Amino acid sequence: MFATDSLYYLTSLARLKAMNWQIQEAKARFSELVERTLKEGPQTVTRRGRPVAVLVPADEYRRLRTGGKSFKALLASAPLEGVEIRRTRDMGRIVDFECT
Repeated sequence: MFATDSLYYLTSLARLKAMNWQIQEAKARFSELVERTLKEGPQTVTRRGRPVAVLVPADEYRRLRTGGKSFKALLASAPLEGVEIRRTRDMGRIVDFECT
């Protein structure tokens, strides 16, 4: 059993505290920070005891940013039944940029 496996048995409050990293510690042990993020979930980085950043796995970050759907899937699921979309063939007006 690894030292990080013992976190499983800690209370939730102790686990949250164990997931906090001071900036200096996060810099010095960055590889461990990344590994723990992948195994245990988001890790909080603190400065002077206050949270300033959270490290999350890349897949989780993408899911959070997109709401779990791609833009194409979001458009496909839009409730457009009965909505008629037409495009005008108007080319706009001609503007003369020539200075006199």
